[in-house]
Amino acid sequence: MKRTNKKFCFFTILITGLVLIACNSNSKNEADLLKKDTVKTTVKKDKPVEPEVKYQRPPIVNIVDTLTPKRIIIFCKDSAANFERISLKLGKIYRTKLAEYVKKNNLKMAGAPLAWYTKHKAPYFFEAGIPVNKKGTKTLPGVQFREISSGKAVVAHFYGPYDLIPQGYDAIKDWIKENKKTQAGIPYEMYVTDPFDKNGKPIDPYKVQTDIIFPIK
Repeated sequence: MKRTNKKFCFFTILITGLVLIACNSNSKNEADLLKKDTVKTTVKKDKPVEPEVKYQRPPIVNIVDTLTPKRIIIFCKDSAANFERISLKLGKIYRTKLAEYVKKNNLKMAGAPLAWYTKHKAPYFFEAGIPVNKKGTKTLPGVQFREISSGKAVVAHFYGPYDLIPQGYDAIKDWIKENKKTQAGIPYEMYVTDPFDKNGKPIDPYKVQTDIIFPIK
């Protein structure tokens, strides 16, 4: 969840992995996929249909009470019509707008890619960002900036298919309730492990780490 040339290379590879997620949907090109967001379907907007995926084993969720470091984040806002569109949208943001901002301002990545979600059901509204070493001075339309203060947090180290990540959120909420803690901010996710190997093939999802971070008082 958390020096410099090696760290930059690692997270460059990690972003490449996220980009591959975006570009690996049944060999369809991005232009075709983007059209889907505007295609009319018979599904009612208030009851979107999510893919039903069943797994033989639950995810691994390790919860820790810890401190998070101060972070400078550049991010973009976006939305996805359904669950399958999230990775495409994330990949596009990371490799276009944010990559362009980093290059334009001569910045360096300072951590794993992350995202905030306003809700966990379709349609999804989210903010996708990356930590950087400093705030840029040259603006770019659509790219915003925020700082995350150092502070207490409950973190779930989640290992498993991303479809099951709501179980990680539920586990943290139960932990906060049982330990009489108070949530102090909007939770967010950090994509710690590259989901693809060096050959571009998906690795065992139960070896892919996503950190779910809940700020607490």
